Amino acid sequence: GRMWAYTVGFTVLPHVGGFLGWFLNRKEIPEWYEKLKKPSWCPSRRVFPVAWTMLYTGMGYASYLVWNDLGGCGSKAIVPLGLYGAQLVLNWAWPPLFFGARNLNMALLDVLLLDGLAVGTVCSWYRINRVAALLLLPYLGWLAMATCLTIRIWKDNPERKS
Repeated sequence: GRMWAYTVGFTVLPHVGGFLGWFLNRKEIPEWYEKLKKPSWCPSRRVFPVAWTMLYTGMGYASYLVWNDLGGCGSKAIVPLGLYGAQLVLNWAWPPLFFGARNLNMALLDVLLLDGLAVGTVCSWYRINRVAALLLLPYLGWLAMATCLTIRIWKDNPERKS
């Protein structure tokens, strides 16, 4: 029974910060985000919650696989789970920076650092559990799109940068 609880806990964890970020910033979306100049390839607002639900689920389960293969949070887990934790914090920080603070400069810096940590996480996980690393590939793809979108919004809305 305990392993089931760990599996669920690790899988749910990413959703906590994601939900909190959405909940705290949800009013800014119609009031501010909709008024920003965005590229034609920007996904519909309805796509984001579906995409993030799938991505957070895959990411969380993958983190469980790595944690389990490493036998918990011992010394071997410091780098792979540390990278994961750091990128998760930056992931959770993006909505408050972008929507809450309306700070496009900080949101851009955040997503660029997030990209590096997410790639580092995948690379460190690949040697431990290939399935876990592969489960993060859709996340990397979505982050690439989100980074390009953040760059375009940053570039196309100079009056709203800080």
